[in-house]
Amino acid sequence: MTPVNASNGSDTSSEGIDSDGGEAAPSSDARRPDGIVMMMLNVFRGFCMGAADTVPGVSGGTVALILGHYDRLIEAISHVDADSLGLLRSGKWMELARRMDLRFLIALGIGIVVGIGSLAGLMHWLLQHRVNETMAVFFGLVLASVWVVRRNVDQWTAPRSALLGVGVLVACGISRIPATTGDASHVFLFFSASIAICAMILPGISGAFILLLLGVYEPVIGMIKGVVKGQIDIDILGRLAVFAAGCLFGLLAFSRLLNYLLKHFRDATMAVLIGLMVGSVGRLWPLQRVTPETAELELKYQVFEWVSPTKYEGSVLILLVLAVIAAAVVIAADHFTRRMQSSAAAA
Repeated sequence: MTPVNASNGSDTSSEGIDSDGGEAAPSSDARRPDGIVMMMLNVFRGFCMGAADTVPGVSGGTVALILGHYDRLIEAISHVDADSLGLLRSGKWMELARRMDLRFLIALGIGIVVGIGSLAGLMHWLLQHRVNETMAVFFGLVLASVWVVRRNVDQWTAPRSALLGVGVLVACGISRIPATTGDASHVFLFFSASIAICAMILPGISGAFILLLLGVYEPVIGMIKGVVKGQIDIDILGRLAVFAAGCLFGLLAFSRLLNYLLKHFRDATMAVLIGLMVGSVGRLWPLQRVTPETAELELKYQVFEWVSPTKYEGSVLILLVLAVIAAAVVIAADHFTRRMQSSAAAA
Protein backbone atom coordinates (compact mmCIF):
# COMPACT_ATOMS: atom_id res chain seq x y z
CA MET A 1 0.00 0.00 0.00
CA THR A 2 1.15 3.50 -0.72
CA PRO A 3 2.52 5.00 2.47
CA VAL A 4 0.12 7.35 4.16
CA ASN A 5 0.67 9.98 6.77
CA ALA A 6 -0.69 10.02 10.26
CA SER A 7 -3.68 12.11 9.32
CA ASN A 8 -5.17 9.48 7.05
CA GLY A 9 -5.11 6.80 9.62
CA SER A 10 -2.41 4.21 9.00
CA ASP A 11 -0.48 3.17 12.07
CA THR A 12 0.86 -0.05 10.67
CA SER A 13 4.43 0.72 11.51
CA SER A 14 3.81 0.35 15.19
CA GLU A 15 2.68 -3.26 15.33
CA GLY A 16 4.44 -5.48 12.83
CA ILE A 17 2.94 -4.55 9.44
CA ASP A 18 5.01 -2.51 7.03
CA SER A 19 3.74 0.44 5.01
CA ASP A 20 3.40 -1.71 1.89
CA GLY A 21 0.90 -3.93 3.63
CA GLY A 22 3.17 -6.99 3.62
CA GLU A 23 4.83 -8.94 6.37
CA ALA A 24 7.33 -7.17 8.54
CA ALA A 25 9.67 -8.21 11.27
CA PRO A 26 8.08 -8.36 14.71
CA SER A 27 7.96 -4.91 16.16
CA SER A 28 9.78 -4.15 19.38
CA ASP A 29 6.68 -2.20 20.28
CA ALA A 30 5.36 -5.28 22.08
CA ARG A 31 8.39 -5.19 24.43
CA ARG A 32 8.05 -1.50 25.27
CA PRO A 33 5.61 0.05 27.75
CA ASP A 34 3.88 1.92 24.90
CA GLY A 35 3.02 -1.48 23.36
CA ILE A 36 0.43 -1.89 26.10
CA VAL A 37 -0.78 1.64 25.44
CA MET A 38 -1.28 0.82 21.75
CA MET A 39 -3.18 -2.35 22.66
CA MET A 40 -5.46 -0.39 24.95
CA LEU A 41 -5.92 2.24 22.27
CA ASN A 42 -7.00 -0.46 19.82
CA VAL A 43 -9.46 -1.88 22.36
CA PHE A 44 -10.86 1.64 22.77
CA ARG A 45 -11.10 2.01 18.99
CA GLY A 46 -13.06 -1.25 18.82
CA PHE A 47 -15.32 -0.16 21.66
CA CYS A 48 -16.20 3.02 19.77
CA MET A 49 -16.85 1.04 16.58
CA GLY A 50 -19.11 -1.37 18.43
CA ALA A 51 -21.01 1.47 20.07
CA ALA A 52 -21.50 3.20 16.71
CA ASP A 53 -22.70 0.04 15.01
CA THR A 54 -25.61 -0.29 17.46
CA VAL A 55 -27.08 2.98 16.19
CA PRO A 56 -29.07 3.05 12.91
CA GLY A 57 -27.51 5.89 10.90
CA VAL A 58 -23.94 5.67 12.24
CA SER A 59 -21.19 3.51 10.73
CA GLY A 60 -18.35 1.76 12.49
CA GLY A 61 -16.32 2.50 9.38
CA THR A 62 -16.74 6.21 10.08
CA VAL A 63 -15.29 5.69 13.55
CA ALA A 64 -12.37 3.72 12.08
CA LEU A 65 -11.56 6.63 9.79
CA ILE A 66 -11.81 9.15 12.63
CA LEU A 67 -9.60 7.17 14.98
CA GLY A 68 -6.99 6.43 12.35
CA HIS A 69 -7.09 2.66 11.78
CA TYR A 70 -9.31 2.25 8.71
CA ASP A 71 -6.61 1.26 6.20
CA ARG A 72 -5.02 -1.13 8.63
CA LEU A 73 -8.35 -2.78 9.44
CA ILE A 74 -9.23 -3.40 5.79
CA GLU A 75 -5.72 -4.68 5.04
CA ALA A 76 -5.74 -7.09 7.97
CA ILE A 77 -9.16 -8.51 7.13
CA SER A 78 -8.22 -8.98 3.47
CA HIS A 79 -5.32 -11.20 4.56
CA VAL A 80 -7.76 -13.91 5.67
CA ASP A 81 -7.13 -15.95 2.53
CA ALA A 82 -5.61 -19.16 1.17
CA ASP A 83 -2.08 -18.07 2.08
CA SER A 84 -3.08 -17.55 5.69
CA LEU A 85 -4.87 -20.90 5.68
CA GLY A 86 -1.67 -22.51 4.43
CA LEU A 87 0.29 -20.98 7.30
CA LEU A 88 -2.37 -22.25 9.72
CA ARG A 89 -2.14 -25.80 8.36
CA SER A 90 1.66 -25.68 8.52
CA GLY A 91 1.60 -24.59 12.13
CA LYS A 92 3.51 -21.38 11.37
CA TRP A 93 1.72 -19.45 14.06
CA MET A 94 4.05 -16.47 14.32
CA GLU A 95 4.07 -15.88 10.57
CA LEU A 96 0.29 -16.18 10.53
CA ALA A 97 -0.05 -13.70 13.38
CA ARG A 98 2.19 -11.18 11.61
CA ARG A 99 0.50 -11.59 8.24
CA MET A 100 -3.01 -11.16 9.64
CA ASP A 101 -1.97 -8.53 12.20
CA LEU A 102 -3.72 -10.65 14.83
CA ARG A 103 -2.65 -8.57 17.81
CA PHE A 104 -4.39 -5.57 16.30
CA LEU A 105 -7.49 -7.53 15.21
CA ILE A 106 -7.89 -9.28 18.57
CA ALA A 107 -7.66 -6.02 20.53
CA LEU A 108 -10.10 -4.37 18.13
CA GLY A 109 -12.46 -7.36 18.28
CA ILE A 110 -12.51 -7.32 22.08
CA GLY A 111 -13.44 -3.66 22.04
CA ILE A 112 -16.19 -4.19 19.44
CA VAL A 113 -17.78 -7.03 21.39
CA VAL A 114 -17.67 -5.05 24.64
CA GLY A 115 -19.05 -1.96 22.92
CA ILE A 116 -21.98 -3.79 21.34
CA GLY A 117 -22.72 -5.89 24.41
CA SER A 118 -22.60 -3.06 26.92
CA LEU A 119 -24.32 -0.34 24.91
CA ALA A 120 -26.95 -2.17 22.84
CA GLY A 121 -29.60 -1.81 25.54
CA LEU A 122 -28.72 1.81 26.26
CA MET A 123 -28.83 2.79 22.59
CA HIS A 124 -32.18 1.05 22.18
CA TRP A 125 -33.59 3.03 25.12
CA LEU A 126 -32.14 6.31 23.85
CA LEU A 127 -33.64 5.81 20.38
CA GLN A 128 -37.04 5.17 21.95
CA HIS A 129 -37.06 7.91 24.58
CA ARG A 130 -34.37 10.49 23.65
CA VAL A 131 -34.20 10.19 19.89
CA ASN A 132 -33.63 13.91 19.17
CA GLU A 133 -30.85 14.29 21.70
CA THR A 134 -29.23 11.06 20.49
CA MET A 135 -29.38 12.20 16.88
CA ALA A 136 -27.89 15.57 17.85
CA VAL A 137 -24.86 13.82 19.35
CA PHE A 138 -24.28 11.65 16.30
CA PHE A 139 -24.99 14.56 13.96
CA GLY A 140 -22.12 16.44 15.58
CA LEU A 141 -19.90 13.35 15.47
CA VAL A 142 -20.40 12.69 11.77
CA LEU A 143 -20.23 16.35 10.73
CA ALA A 144 -16.90 16.81 12.50
CA SER A 145 -15.74 13.48 11.07
CA VAL A 146 -16.16 14.79 7.54
CA TRP A 147 -13.88 17.69 8.41
CA VAL A 148 -11.29 15.32 9.87
CA VAL A 149 -11.42 12.66 7.16
CA ARG A 150 -11.19 15.11 4.25
CA ARG A 151 -7.41 15.01 4.73
CA ASN A 152 -7.40 11.48 3.34
CA VAL A 153 -7.67 12.91 -0.18
CA ASP A 154 -4.34 14.43 -1.17
CA GLN A 155 -5.76 16.67 -3.89
CA TRP A 156 -9.38 17.46 -4.72
CA THR A 157 -9.91 17.38 -8.49
CA ALA A 158 -13.12 17.67 -10.50
CA PRO A 159 -13.46 13.86 -10.97
CA ARG A 160 -12.91 13.25 -7.26
CA SER A 161 -15.44 15.91 -6.36
CA ALA A 162 -17.88 14.17 -8.71
CA LEU A 163 -17.23 10.86 -6.95
CA LEU A 164 -17.92 12.57 -3.63
CA GLY A 165 -21.27 13.62 -5.10
CA VAL A 166 -21.97 10.01 -6.11
CA GLY A 167 -21.29 8.90 -2.55
CA VAL A 168 -23.68 11.55 -1.22
CA LEU A 169 -26.45 10.41 -3.57
CA VAL A 170 -25.98 6.74 -2.71
CA ALA A 171 -26.15 7.41 1.05
CA CYS A 172 -29.20 9.67 0.65
CA GLY A 173 -30.92 7.06 -1.51
CA ILE A 174 -30.31 4.26 0.99
CA SER A 175 -31.53 6.40 3.90
CA ARG A 176 -34.88 6.91 2.14
CA ILE A 177 -35.63 3.21 1.66
CA PRO A 178 -38.53 2.21 3.90
CA ALA A 179 -37.99 -0.55 6.43
CA THR A 180 -39.43 -3.99 5.73
CA THR A 181 -40.83 -6.55 8.12
CA GLY A 182 -38.21 -9.15 7.15
CA ASP A 183 -38.04 -12.38 9.14
CA ALA A 184 -35.68 -14.10 11.53
CA SER A 185 -35.12 -17.34 9.61
CA HIS A 186 -31.58 -18.68 9.47
CA VAL A 187 -31.23 -18.04 5.74
CA PHE A 188 -32.49 -14.46 5.99
CA LEU A 189 -30.29 -13.78 9.03
CA PHE A 190 -27.23 -15.00 7.09
CA PHE A 191 -28.15 -12.83 4.10
CA SER A 192 -28.86 -9.77 6.26
CA ALA A 193 -25.60 -10.13 8.15
CA SER A 194 -23.59 -10.45 4.91
CA ILE A 195 -25.04 -7.20 3.58
CA ALA A 196 -24.94 -5.29 6.87
CA ILE A 197 -21.30 -6.11 7.64
CA CYS A 198 -20.27 -4.60 4.31
CA ALA A 199 -22.07 -1.42 5.32
CA MET A 200 -20.45 -1.47 8.74
CA ILE A 201 -16.97 -1.06 7.25
CA LEU A 202 -18.12 1.64 4.83
CA PRO A 203 -18.12 5.15 6.33
CA GLY A 204 -21.51 6.79 6.07
CA ILE A 205 -23.56 3.62 5.55
CA SER A 206 -24.72 2.20 8.85
CA GLY A 207 -24.80 -1.55 9.20
CA ALA A 208 -27.42 -1.14 11.92
CA PHE A 209 -29.54 0.92 9.52
CA ILE A 210 -29.28 -1.81 6.86
CA LEU A 211 -30.48 -4.32 9.45
CA LEU A 212 -33.31 -1.91 10.24
CA LEU A 213 -34.28 -1.75 6.55
CA LEU A 214 -34.27 -5.53 6.33
CA GLY A 215 -36.41 -5.83 9.46
CA VAL A 216 -33.94 -7.77 11.62
CA TYR A 217 -32.42 -4.98 13.72
CA GLU A 218 -34.64 -5.45 16.74
CA PRO A 219 -34.52 -9.29 16.67
CA VAL A 220 -30.71 -9.21 16.57
CA ILE A 221 -30.41 -6.51 19.25
CA GLY A 222 -32.94 -8.43 21.33
CA MET A 223 -30.88 -11.62 21.13
CA ILE A 224 -27.70 -9.75 22.09
CA LYS A 225 -29.46 -8.11 25.04
CA GLY A 226 -30.78 -11.51 26.11
CA VAL A 227 -27.33 -13.10 26.06
CA VAL A 228 -25.89 -10.21 28.08
CA LYS A 229 -28.63 -10.72 30.67
CA GLY A 230 -27.95 -14.45 30.79
CA GLN A 231 -31.08 -15.46 28.84
CA ILE A 232 -29.33 -18.09 26.76
CA ASP A 233 -30.80 -21.07 24.94
CA ILE A 234 -29.86 -23.24 21.97
CA ASP A 235 -32.12 -21.39 19.54
CA ILE A 236 -30.65 -17.97 20.36
CA LEU A 237 -27.09 -19.27 20.20
CA GLY A 238 -27.83 -20.95 16.88
CA ARG A 239 -29.28 -17.80 15.36
CA LEU A 240 -26.39 -15.68 16.61
CA ALA A 241 -23.95 -18.23 15.16
CA VAL A 242 -25.69 -18.01 11.78
CA PHE A 243 -25.61 -14.22 11.99
CA ALA A 244 -21.90 -14.28 12.85
CA ALA A 245 -21.21 -16.64 9.93
CA GLY A 246 -23.00 -14.24 7.58
CA CYS A 247 -20.92 -11.37 8.91
CA LEU A 248 -17.71 -13.33 8.35
CA PHE A 249 -18.69 -14.27 4.80
CA GLY A 250 -19.59 -10.72 3.80
CA LEU A 251 -16.58 -9.23 5.53
CA LEU A 252 -14.03 -11.49 3.83
CA ALA A 253 -15.58 -11.08 0.39
CA PHE A 254 -15.97 -7.29 0.51
CA SER A 255 -12.75 -6.40 2.31
CA ARG A 256 -10.62 -7.72 -0.54
CA LEU A 257 -12.33 -5.46 -3.06
CA LEU A 258 -12.09 -2.46 -0.77
CA ASN A 259 -8.43 -3.16 0.01
CA TYR A 260 -7.66 -3.31 -3.72
CA LEU A 261 -9.41 0.01 -4.34
CA LEU A 262 -7.58 1.69 -1.46
CA LYS A 263 -4.24 0.43 -2.76
CA HIS A 264 -4.69 1.37 -6.41
CA PHE A 265 -7.29 4.19 -6.41
CA ARG A 266 -6.91 5.62 -2.93
CA ASP A 267 -7.96 9.23 -3.46
CA ALA A 268 -10.93 8.31 -5.65
CA THR A 269 -12.08 5.67 -3.18
CA MET A 270 -11.71 8.03 -0.24
CA ALA A 271 -13.72 10.67 -2.09
CA VAL A 272 -16.63 8.22 -2.43
CA LEU A 273 -16.34 7.19 1.21
CA ILE A 274 -16.38 10.81 2.38
CA GLY A 275 -19.43 11.36 0.18
CA LEU A 276 -21.17 8.47 1.95
CA MET A 277 -20.45 10.19 5.26
CA VAL A 278 -21.86 13.51 4.01
CA GLY A 279 -24.97 11.78 2.67
CA SER A 280 -25.64 10.14 6.03
CA VAL A 281 -25.82 13.47 7.88
CA GLY A 282 -29.41 14.07 6.77
CA ARG A 283 -30.50 10.84 8.42
CA LEU A 284 -29.13 12.17 11.72
CA TRP A 285 -30.69 15.64 11.57
CA PRO A 286 -31.86 16.20 15.18
CA LEU A 287 -34.86 18.42 14.40
CA GLN A 288 -37.25 15.68 13.38
CA ARG A 289 -40.35 13.99 14.71
CA VAL A 290 -42.36 10.85 14.06
CA THR A 291 -45.13 11.25 11.52
CA PRO A 292 -48.64 10.96 13.01
CA GLU A 293 -49.37 7.96 10.76
CA THR A 294 -46.49 5.92 12.19
CA ALA A 295 -46.39 7.22 15.78
CA GLU A 296 -48.09 4.10 17.18
CA LEU A 297 -45.89 1.65 15.28
CA GLU A 298 -42.79 -0.09 16.61
CA LEU A 299 -39.57 1.91 16.50
CA LYS A 300 -38.22 0.09 13.46
CA TYR A 301 -41.31 1.00 11.39
CA GLN A 302 -41.61 4.64 12.40
CA VAL A 303 -41.05 7.32 9.79
CA PHE A 304 -39.49 10.64 10.77
CA GLU A 305 -39.96 14.05 9.19
CA TRP A 306 -37.90 17.22 9.58
CA VAL A 307 -39.37 20.15 11.48
CA SER A 308 -38.32 23.77 11.72
CA PRO A 309 -36.74 25.09 14.94
CA THR A 310 -39.91 27.05 15.70
CA LYS A 311 -42.07 23.90 15.57
CA TYR A 312 -39.72 21.70 17.57
CA GLU A 313 -41.30 20.95 20.95
CA GLY A 314 -38.05 20.53 22.86
CA SER A 315 -35.02 22.75 23.43
CA VAL A 316 -33.07 23.60 20.30
CA LEU A 317 -30.27 24.99 22.47
CA ILE A 318 -29.75 21.61 24.14
CA LEU A 319 -29.52 19.91 20.75
CA LEU A 320 -26.99 22.50 19.58
CA VAL A 321 -24.86 22.10 22.71
CA LEU A 322 -24.88 18.29 22.38
CA ALA A 323 -23.85 18.50 18.71
CA VAL A 324 -21.03 20.94 19.48
CA ILE A 325 -19.73 18.78 22.35
CA ALA A 326 -19.80 15.70 20.13
CA ALA A 327 -17.92 17.52 17.39
CA ALA A 328 -15.32 18.68 19.89
CA VAL A 329 -14.84 15.08 21.05
CA VAL A 330 -14.12 14.01 17.45
CA ILE A 331 -11.57 16.80 16.97
CA ALA A 332 -9.91 15.93 20.28
CA ALA A 333 -9.86 12.20 19.42
CA ASP A 334 -8.27 12.97 16.06
CA HIS A 335 -5.62 15.12 17.73
CA PHE A 336 -4.89 12.41 20.33
CA THR A 337 -4.70 9.67 17.70
CA ARG A 338 -2.28 11.60 15.52
CA ARG A 339 -0.04 12.27 18.53
CA MET A 340 -0.06 8.57 19.40
CA GLN A 341 0.84 7.63 15.83
CA SER A 342 3.61 10.22 15.67
CA SER A 343 5.06 8.95 18.95
CA ALA A 344 4.94 5.34 17.75
CA ALA A 345 6.56 6.22 14.41
CA ALA A 346 9.34 8.21 16.10
CA ALA A 347 10.11 5.49 18.66
